[in-house]
Order: sequence, then C-alpha cells, then structure tokens
Amino acid sequence: MPWSRSLGALFLVSTLAAAADWPQWLGPTRDGVSPEKVAPWKEAPKVLWRQPVGEGHSSPVVADDKVFVHAKVKDKEQEELLAFDAKSGKPLWHTPYDRDKFTSPFGNGPRATPAVSGGKVYTFGVTGILSCFEAEGGKQVWQEDTLKKFKAKNLTFGVSCSPLIEGDLVLVDGGGKGASIVAFNKDKGDVAWKTGDDPASYASPIAFGQGKERQVVFLTQQGLIGLAPADGTVFWKFPLVDKLSESSTTPVRVGDLLVGSSVTYGSVGLKLESKDGKPGVSEGWKNGALNCYFSTPVAVGKDQLYMVTGNILPPAAVTLRCVDVKTGKELWNKPKVGKYHAALIRTADDKLLMLDDGGTLLLLEPSAKEYKELCRAKVAGDLWAHPALSDGKLYVRDGKELICLQLGQ
Repeated sequence: MPWSRSLGALFLVSTLAAAADWPQWLGPTRDGVSPEKVAPWKEAPKVLWRQPVGEGHSSPVVADDKVFVHAKVKDKEQEELLAFDAKSGKPLWHTPYDRDKFTSPFGNGPRATPAVSGGKVYTFGVTGILSCFEAEGGKQVWQEDTLKKFKAKNLTFGVSCSPLIEGDLVLVDGGGKGASIVAFNKDKGDVAWKTGDDPASYASPIAFGQGKERQVVFLTQQGLIGLAPADGTVFWKFPLVDKLSESSTTPVRVGDLLVGSSVTYGSVGLKLESKDGKPGVSEGWKNGALNCYFSTPVAVGKDQLYMVTGNILPPAAVTLRCVDVKTGKELWNKPKVGKYHAALIRTADDKLLMLDDGGTLLLLEPSAKEYKELCRAKVAGDLWAHPALSDGKLYVRDGKELICLQLGQ
C-alpha cells in the first residue's frame, strides 16, 4: 500500500474524534500516538484531582469533557461504568450491572478499555459481558453475555479485548466455535456477523486501510488474522501461537509493516501486501528475543519501534528496547524499566511518555543510539492500566484512584 494512502487512513481515523479526546484503547488512532506535545517538567506534574475507583486494569478514556472508567463494584459480583467531569473530577454518574463470579491471581476487575462513539460508551467486562451505555446520563442501551451466547470458555485472567468501533459495528473476540470474532450492531446489539473457531487471546484488535483495502486485525490464540470489517471475510492468517496462551499485545502497524508479539513467541514483522486484489501479508522478519507481554510497542517515525519486553521466569522485570523497524534488530536496550509492564505514548513532538507499573512517569527523547531520559516523577501507586492523554492532562488509574495530572498549559 503506498505511503500516501497510509497517511490518508491515519487522517481519516484521527478526524473521528476531537483533538483533545482519548476515546478508546491506545488513543484516537489506536496506536499509542497523541496529537499533543509534552514539555519536560522541572517539578512533578501537578495533581489536579483524584477520585476513588474500584478494582480493574481497564484504562480510562476521555471524550466530550468526560472521563469514563470501567471497574468492579466493591464486595459484589458487579461491574460498573463511571463518568467524571474531565476538568474538575466531579462524579457525574455510575451504572452497575451484575456479572458471574470471577477471581484470578492478578485482580478481579475489568481489563478491557471502553470505547466511546456517537454519544455511546461500549464496555467489555472480565466475564464477557458486552454493554452499551449513553454517555450522557449512563443509561444502559443494550447488553449481551458473549460467553454464554457463544458457548465460550473464559480465559484464566478474564476477557481482556478492548472493543473496536468500526462504522456501525462494535467488534470483539467471542472465543467460541464459529464465533472467534464477532461484530455487533453498535446501536441495537444484534450480531451483524461472526466467524472463525480460534479461542480468544488477551489482545485487542486494530483497523486500517481504505475502501477494499480496509481491514481489521485480531490476534487470537492461534495467530494474527486480517478480515473485512463489513462482513468478516478472512483476507489472511499468520500463525503466532504463545505457549502459555497469554498473547496480550495489540498488533502495531508501522507504514507497510505489521508487528505482532507475545511473551513466548517473540515478535514478527509482516509485510502488508495486496494479493489477488485483496490484502495479504508475508513474513519480513522474526526476532524471538522481542517477547512483549502486554505492553504495546510504539513507533517513532518510520525507522524506530520502542518495545517493552518481559519474561516468564523470575525475577520479574521488563526491558525497554529500541528496534529497527525494517529488520527487527535491536539497536539498544534499557533493562528493569518495570516489573511486568510499562505503557508508552508517543507525543506530537516525537517524545515518549513511559508510565511504569510502579507508578513512575518518565519523558524520553527517542534516539537510535542510546536511552535518553529527560525527566521522571512518581505520580501513582502500582498499576497496569494504560494512561490517557487529553488536553494537556494525563489520566492515570492505579489500584485505588483515578488521578488527573497537569502536563501542559
């Protein structure tokens, strides 16, 4: 696909949300890239407000001056969607719903991040309950228990796929026979199409391209798969199997390359091609050392990819790696940047915000030669949730609170 088309697709996606919004997993373009600049700080970013929230690793999202958080209700087998005023932190509403009993070694709250579109908020709970709420007031519009509907087994650590809004559809992994991937009508909640038999992974999908080349890409337990968003037609498949069935990293597109990763497989760079008039892929490179666990890589320019990789053997620690996009070769690494996880955001002036799982925020200057740290500050407690950057404010969710930090003017 020509580079000009890639830029056109990026522009198209970015216009779907206001510049200040962070309305879905990994931001407005679903790739960890922000349209905002962040200057180095001399003192720790100012805390504008804090609000207690329930258990969960789901990331906050921001749209139309509201912050939405998906959380477990304390001492109940319930989850709830909460809304706060983005500027003041004032609680606006919360809407709970019942779920089946769920426990796991790494927390019992939602993992998947909500998506906001057309005045509605879509959540995917840890027990597979897909819900649609009105953003204004929190009224529940529709709800579907996907595990029961598609006779699918829950994952060890719970459903984690962040919903993808694509036109009039909301897409998730169903994980059932004949319903590995499912598209729901986003207004009514009925099934538009379903396909495949692969069990679900913990990863979230992406979408890119235009016209006949438009595709959604999922990472299931069996591998990467590209599909037509309108009807689920399968364009291509590529095997990527994690030995622990713990594939959690969102696929990343960098120009004409698609990068997929898991903790035991390593990473692969697939060349995006057109075959017989439809999208296809071929292997460009593979590097078994680039073993991302659940941190999603972020590209800076066309040549550098920044990845947080981990391992399954103690002691737990993750490493930040700068990788050559074209070859998959490591350029340098910085060990021990977190225990299990560190989240990355690329700013509009090509800096990197990194939030480690101990609650330390760093601003980095990307370089193909070495690690360059500009500043750091302890801003929160232990966390796994990805932050949201909106209108000069960073929204951080740790194990107890939603915290709003001032990063810009």
